[in-house]
Amino acid sequence: MEKIFNGQKTAKLGTAKNPAAVNVQTHERLEEIESIFQEKGWKYTIGLEPEKEEDILDLEILLHSPKSKIAEKKVGRNEPCPCGSGNKYKKCCGK
Repeated sequence: MEKIFNGQKTAKLGTAKNPAAVNVQTHERLEEIESIFQEKGWKYTIGLEPEKEEDILDLEILLHSPKSKIAEKKVGRNEPCPCGSGNKYKKCCGK
């Protein structure tokens, strides 16, 4: 039976263990992308391949990484109702 999960954590994208890999078609684009990586301090490898289509997916992932959301505090059942009625939440708006 083959094990699917090996227990090892993958390194964060843009670090020395997992550098971002992009391919560009022109030298000008290479310099532009390289300046973005250096400005942000990310580790990277850039391939200059004029005959292949540009692939900057790793850069897009790094630039638009999802931000964590902060959950709103819930009103407890026995706390005063936030509507200002003076009743407990469970007797007012928490029906």
